[in-house]
Amino acid sequence: MSWLEIYEIIYFPILILVGIRVIYDTRNTTKALAYLLLVIFLPLVGSFIYFSFGVNYRKRKIYSKKLFEDDALAEKLRKTVYSNSKQVFDKGSKAVRHNKELSHMLLKDSESPLTGNNAVKLLINGENKFPAVIQALKTAKHHIHIEYYIYEDDEIGRTIETLLIEKAKEGVDVRFIYDDFGSRSIRKKMIRRLRAAGVKAFPFHKIHFILLANRLNYRNHRKIIVIDGHTAFVGGINVSDRYINHDKDAGKAFWRDTHLYIQGPGANYLQYLFLCDWNFCADEHLQPNDSFFPPAGQLPVYGNKVVQIAASGPDSDTPIILFSLLQAINLATKEILITTPYFIPGESIIDALMVSALGGVDVKLLVPYHSDSMVVNAAARSNYDDLLKAGVKIFCYKKGFIHAKTLVADRNIAMVGTANMDVRSFDLNFEVNAIVYDEAVANELAHVFYEDLKDAEQIDPERWYGRPAYRQLLERTASLLSPLL
Repeated sequence: MSWLEIYEIIYFPILILVGIRVIYDTRNTTKALAYLLLVIFLPLVGSFIYFSFGVNYRKRKIYSKKLFEDDALAEKLRKTVYSNSKQVFDKGSKAVRHNKELSHMLLKDSESPLTGNNAVKLLINGENKFPAVIQALKTAKHHIHIEYYIYEDDEIGRTIETLLIEKAKEGVDVRFIYDDFGSRSIRKKMIRRLRAAGVKAFPFHKIHFILLANRLNYRNHRKIIVIDGHTAFVGGINVSDRYINHDKDAGKAFWRDTHLYIQGPGANYLQYLFLCDWNFCADEHLQPNDSFFPPAGQLPVYGNKVVQIAASGPDSDTPIILFSLLQAINLATKEILITTPYFIPGESIIDALMVSALGGVDVKLLVPYHSDSMVVNAAARSNYDDLLKAGVKIFCYKKGFIHAKTLVADRNIAMVGTANMDVRSFDLNFEVNAIVYDEAVANELAHVFYEDLKDAEQIDPERWYGRPAYRQLLERTASLLSPLL
């Protein structure tokens, strides 16, 4: 037999088996077709890409989010969560009642509680976030839980490292989860220093062989800090000097991002997420207790803000962050303000925004003028034609790079989190968004949005439709890869 005949005998059965696997395992039809085309026309490369990046971990969860080993205690807590959420809803403001479908969906799908009595503060850019983080870390008495996608060995990274070491020496339990890909700069020296000083530090989903690791595709993109169970930070800002804009850094690119500070029971679900992630990556069995989740009666009334958390990843039954965005968009009747650095959201979000705009809702989308990826930028722009025709106003931020992931709907809810508006954030990454049901916070975030528009250029529909044919071809070609980006 010739080598060609041997190749054909091996090739076709493998092709059929991989094709069946793609069809069976990939929920999204467009994505399945993209992988099938890759496998058929580039059999070796296509199969490698699929098994490295395309396996649907939502069907075979990376880990179980079951935190309680005692089922009776878990059921008791579940009833408490529903009871407390009902009380918050019954006392809720106009913002809560207007978005009842959103809050009920998160409670039913993820058992994410609707929490009241929170203090909430928007933190704009690293120069505002990091002083607040440092001040809060200094107050820690029992534990510090910190989880980041990117943590760099630079000035701010070492400043926080020093503080974590100091608190560990004081007897505070310091637990640190870092993404093994995003935080690769600290994997050697800094992690050794932290561990030597008593900080418990573990990578999330450790990458053993970076070039051939399926787990490279499933990143922990969360940015969470929880202090003593009642103080928390969440949002888009990683631990890196790039997020801090100082006058002395004249040659440095301006970095625009948004974070959220929460004090009160709104920290509970962020704590739950951290403990689930910790038990997975540290191979421990930490159980909930009053130190991690202070009873409501022991906490002061920090404020009057209502907070709920949406979190999803390859460990989730549903893409609940995607669903929460869709629900917020569909419930809006007047105005939707969205900021995202990457905009490849898939047909459902595109259709929802078009329906809202066609129905008279003022929909504004703020994206970077220049993305950090030419392919991602081109794929995002392939969606603009239909949105512009429907009446969506699209603005491109030109002052620097806008990395914030926020949404304001009808000036009564504000979302701040880690999830970009792209398929990766909805299906592949571990992400978390905070939702604040409050008119004052929503108006403040809307004000920030309109301040950002002063440094942005609105896309003129007529000029956009007349752009060169070669650009349109490149954008549409890039859009074919959007399910894989």
